[in-house]
Order: sequence, then C-alpha cells, then structure tokens
Amino acid sequence: MNTFDAIYQRRAVKHYDPDHRFTKDEVTRLMEAAIQSPTSFNMQNWRFVLVTDPDLRQRIRGVAYDQAQVTDASLLVVMTADLKAWKKNPERYWRNAPKDAAEMLVGWMGPFHEGNEQLQRDEAVRSMGIAAQTIMLAAKALGYDSCPMIGFEADKVAELINLPEDHVIGMLIAVGKATKPAWPKPGQLPLEEVIVRDRFPSAG
Repeated sequence: MNTFDAIYQRRAVKHYDPDHRFTKDEVTRLMEAAIQSPTSFNMQNWRFVLVTDPDLRQRIRGVAYDQAQVTDASLLVVMTADLKAWKKNPERYWRNAPKDAAEMLVGWMGPFHEGNEQLQRDEAVRSMGIAAQTIMLAAKALGYDSCPMIGFEADKVAELINLPEDHVIGMLIAVGKATKPAWPKPGQLPLEEVIVRDRFPSAG
C-alpha cells in the first residue's frame, strides 16, 4: 500500500474478528517495522509487550473499561519504554557506527540524561508515540486495522504485565481484522488553525 494511502486510511477501529489469528511471519514483519522507528541517541528505549495469553488479555480488558478490542483483536501491544535505557550498555546502540562517532555519542548520553527525570520520561513518551504510529501504519499496509488506546488503568496494567520499576507505559494498541468500519472522520481542523509560521503571535 502507498504510504499516503495508509496514512489517510488508518482509523481507530473498535470491532475485530476474535477468531482471526496473525501468522508468526506477520507479527515479525509488524514488529520489524516498529523497530525502524527513530529514537534519541538511537537508544531504542521502547519495549513492546505482546499479550497473547487469553486470560491475561481478559484481565487487562477488566481494567480497560471492558473495551472489546482488548480481547477480540488478533494482537494486543502494550507500549512501554525503559527510562534507563540510556545507561544500559549504550555502546551496543552504536556498534556499527564509525568508532569516533560512536565514542562521542555514547559519551554524551550519560551527561545528557543523568539526573533529568523529566527528560527521561519525555524521551520515553516520544519514542513510544513514534513507534506506535509506525505499528499502526504498518498494520494498515498489511491490510489490517488498529486502535491506539489510553482508556485503561495504567497502574493495574503495569501490575498485570510485571512492568519493571524503571519502565513506563504509554498506550495499548489493538491490531487485527476489522468486522465493522470506524465512524466517518469527525472532521479535521483547517491547516490555517494548526500551522504557525515562524512564531506564535505576541500575547499583547
């Protein structure tokens, strides 16, 4: 599918065929696309929790306001990120780069992140958001639909998936074979309202 077609056709679909299953190759292809997403310092701090256990999916649905797509979609991805990825053997993120560049960038990572909890969280959120869009567009390109979800109790999902203390949850993504299309697009704001040229107008 053309990239622009995938962008325009991607919708948050709520209804999925509960009997449909992805092949192993389809899941691999989807996740291999996801890890092409950019991250700061190439630290690849996203961690994708693929929930396949039916009982666990049902329990997550119970803390996600009983949304059917949690259990009915072929795949449920809990988007998480490692807040401390920047200091966990960072040399591996640059193992194929020229030696000088790798040493410089690895050397910057510690001072840049150390002690700045807000930055670490911001980087996690940015990384998860970019990867989430990659997953949804890749799913559309494969002929499937998806639904990004923030309607869940994050602390309870974290407990259910044994989320490490130095990780954070961003969203859930349901991916599968739609049985009912999404509503028509409710309306996009005009470009004139969302584009700012050079700077915002002065408050005065």
